[in-house]
Amino acid sequence: MTSNRLEAFSDGVLAIILTIMVLELEPPESYDMEAIAKVFPSFVIYFISFLYIGIYWIGHHNLFKLSEKVNGKVLWANLLLLFWLSLIPFTTNWVGEDDFGLDAAPVIVYGFVLLMSKFSYLHLRIRIVKQHEKDAPIVEIIKPNKKDAFVILLYLVSFALTLVKPHFGIISFLFVGILKVLYIRHFSIKV
Repeated sequence: MTSNRLEAFSDGVLAIILTIMVLELEPPESYDMEAIAKVFPSFVIYFISFLYIGIYWIGHHNLFKLSEKVNGKVLWANLLLLFWLSLIPFTTNWVGEDDFGLDAAPVIVYGFVLLMSKFSYLHLRIRIVKQHEKDAPIVEIIKPNKKDAFVILLYLVSFALTLVKPHFGIISFLFVGILKVLYIRHFSIKV
């Protein structure tokens, strides 16, 4: 099977995820700074979530641009990734409602969803690698590496920071997202 249907389906799911997130945003009740400050935390967490969805969309696109074929295991791995990504709107809303992380629980759950999205994306990459010949160029490009381990370590540090102060966790998740964007810009394949 070629990857066209899988890509189209995934693009549709990601578009729905983004739509759900933006519909959850509440506009300020008035135009004064106090009302704007009240919705600012929701906008910040929305921005972070949008950044992550965008990162995975770009990575997914690049991944299947290189992949010559997909099999059933790749389809299931892709569904697992979409499952975790589909939880981002829920956790985004939860963190946003919590006035930007005054409580650690929503931020921990948010980070857990981001971490599981990373693991699912790694699993998808491994499944794609396994369906290609060992000497295929795609294998060297997309196989997991030390940078993936470093990102996972950063997520774990983010959890620890969240337990210290939830705001630190949110800032840390933003930092990880920015690092991923910089990585994509330079290597245009891995997330």
